[in-house]
Amino acid sequence: MEFLSGILEYGFLQKALLTSVMVGMICGIIGCFIILRGMALMGDAISHAVLPGVALSYMLGINFFFGAVVTGVLTALGIGYVSQNSRIKNDSAIGIVFTSFFAVGIILITFAKSSTDLYHILFGNVLAVRTSDMWITLIIGIVIAAVVYLFYKELLVSSFDPVMSAAYGLPGRLIHYLLMTLLTLVTVASLQTVGIILVVAMLITPASTAYLLTNRLWVMIYLAAGFGALSAVVGLYFSVKYNLASGAAIVLASAIWFMLALAFSPKQGVLWRHFRSRRKKAALKGL
Repeated sequence: MEFLSGILEYGFLQKALLTSVMVGMICGIIGCFIILRGMALMGDAISHAVLPGVALSYMLGINFFFGAVVTGVLTALGIGYVSQNSRIKNDSAIGIVFTSFFAVGIILITFAKSSTDLYHILFGNVLAVRTSDMWITLIIGIVIAAVVYLFYKELLVSSFDPVMSAAYGLPGRLIHYLLMTLLTLVTVASLQTVGIILVVAMLITPASTAYLLTNRLWVMIYLAAGFGALSAVVGLYFSVKYNLASGAAIVLASAIWFMLALAFSPKQGVLWRHFRSRRKKAALKGL
């Protein structure tokens, strides 16, 4: 009741709740395609590689959105260039490029005037969300929902069967970079909420939870968005009630849903598989 009354009374809590719910939903949506394509490491790379863009934005006195998007896209392009034009494999290219960008960002932080704000970008502080951050998150959410809706079939085919996608004449590389751009936008939207360090957890965990519960992509997208939003609400509640770090609380809430799905999922759950195995063994003994 205190949490509900606080939301009704305080504007900053309202902005925090709306923004965190939107972030949870869009992370879940994009996360579905990230895990289906086996690109979790790429999500980690881009989430860390936006740090120099954020630091430069603070130093120049502009919104961190612009710097983060530029460095995120440059990271995706750089990884693609290294892996396609050398003997270096994709995972090694990811490690080289993103650690280099992240190192540059750490160095730039030392020259930035507002190290406290940058600390919040690293670890998240949803209670400090500004109105402009909320509107940027809303716009990013609308863009992502529109792109996924318009190009659902292309994303579906290219995610499950790249060979068939190429046979249909779909531009695989263009779809890849489109997804990387969307991933960058999601990362930017998540900076104030869960921070650079934890954003990859929100990209992967809700989508992985949904993946354990269904074999249909459209159902998986809805479930992942729902788990992301629910994690945001529960995490924000415990963050306010017990004065916890907001980003960490949201991520831990997401991890709890995953562990429950891992244990009790009707088809993939560990406990259900154990019970089915015991039934089969009992049935075989009865024969």
